[in-house]
Amino acid sequence: MPVLKLSIPAAALAAALALPAAAPAETGRLTVELNKFEEIEGGGCRAFFLFRNETGQSFDGFEMSLAILDGHGVIDRLLSINAAPLPLERTTLKLFEIPGIACGDISEVLLHEMTACQPQNEAEMDCFPILELNSRTPAALVK
Repeated sequence: MPVLKLSIPAAALAAALALPAAAPAETGRLTVELNKFEEIEGGGCRAFFLFRNETGQSFDGFEMSLAILDGHGVIDRLLSINAAPLPLERTTLKLFEIPGIACGDISEVLLHEMTACQPQNEAEMDCFPILELNSRTPAALVK
């Protein structure tokens, strides 16, 4: 029976191939918080959003399509917001106006679609898996 001899580099290669592949580094969270509502004089609602970027990367593109639901849970309107840029390891405050509906008449804000999610110097990505949504208002923020 022939004896198979492996050189040290070949043995190291064989051992490396037998090991499970290292898991990719886990991406951190990007928290979107509906922090506060404020009535707008003349009608409408101003929404204060906090974006906490703990992903390990900055975002040059971050746009969301939101469905605003009224007090009966019926979609009142769609609102597109652009929150970019979102710097690395920072909390960013963004204000958006929702015309034609009082803050007290908003029961829920639904993240309908991510229209842009682009890390700096990288291709577009699917941000849904890294998003965490919270609300400190009476209206829920959900995806």
